[in-house]
Amino acid sequence: MSTNVESQSSALPNDEKLYEKSKSLWQDAFERLLKDKMATASLVMVVLYAILATLSGFEILGGDWAVEIGGSYEAPSFKSINHLFGTDIFGRSVLQKCIHGIYIAMTVGFFAAMISIPIGLTLGAIAGYFGGRVDEFIVWLYTTFSSIPWIMLVTAIAFVGGGGLKSVCLSLGLTSWVGLCRLIRAEVIRHKEREYVQAANAVGASHFRMLFLHIIPNVLHVVIITFSLQFQTAIKAEVILSYLGLGVSGEPSWGIMINEAKLELSRGVYWQLAGATLFMFLIVLSFNLLGDALRDALDPKLKGKD
Repeated sequence: MSTNVESQSSALPNDEKLYEKSKSLWQDAFERLLKDKMATASLVMVVLYAILATLSGFEILGGDWAVEIGGSYEAPSFKSINHLFGTDIFGRSVLQKCIHGIYIAMTVGFFAAMISIPIGLTLGAIAGYFGGRVDEFIVWLYTTFSSIPWIMLVTAIAFVGGGGLKSVCLSLGLTSWVGLCRLIRAEVIRHKEREYVQAANAVGASHFRMLFLHIIPNVLHVVIITFSLQFQTAIKAEVILSYLGLGVSGEPSWGIMINEAKLELSRGVYWQLAGATLFMFLIVLSFNLLGDALRDALDPKLKGKD
């Protein structure tokens, strides 16, 4: 009897060894990511936007967007930094409005992802691990969600919430978990049949320990990649909602600026549209490139293709 227990204990990987191995894999992935110059540039751009968003949130930058700095519709010039993207109809700096728009976009992207990812991760892990009726219910739940047109569901939740920044974050977070839930469910089903999980089960490890300390750490690469993709998806969705009048109000958003600019093009005023589009394009492109690079760096199947 004691011999069987010892053999089962020896079959169970040591937690410290697992930690060291996991640490080595993450370190290797980080080194692979840094070797990609395009990914590094994208990461620098994302960090720069995060810094600008933080400074704008504390009104160190972008806080003077409501201050009149010149005449109505002044063209871009090098008169001052605030004139680089010209002025709007009220003589306000378009650059300052774009910078404040970074705060709106990054806030929505971050909180929407932070709401949706725990939901998708938890439901997907529970469904894949326990199976049976629990799995059937969760599959039915996300199938029902996915059958509703996404933009209509987001719009409905934002409308019920009365619009505004909090409402947009909540509506996007509560509707963006389905894709991750499907991925995590499939990954957990695949991992729960592996030897390290069976060994943990043999020595009496609890379901909580097997799921959250053994399986989920091995699928975190899916979560990280999904986070980068959902971040930029939430930014684009916020722009659409603000353009439709269901997003933020009372402060500049890239969607509001684009909505205002559509009436200005007939007068030859293009700089507000150009500014909002450029700022949005750079962050969305950076997240797309970074997401691809993260997939290449973290996907175990691609480790041997360097």
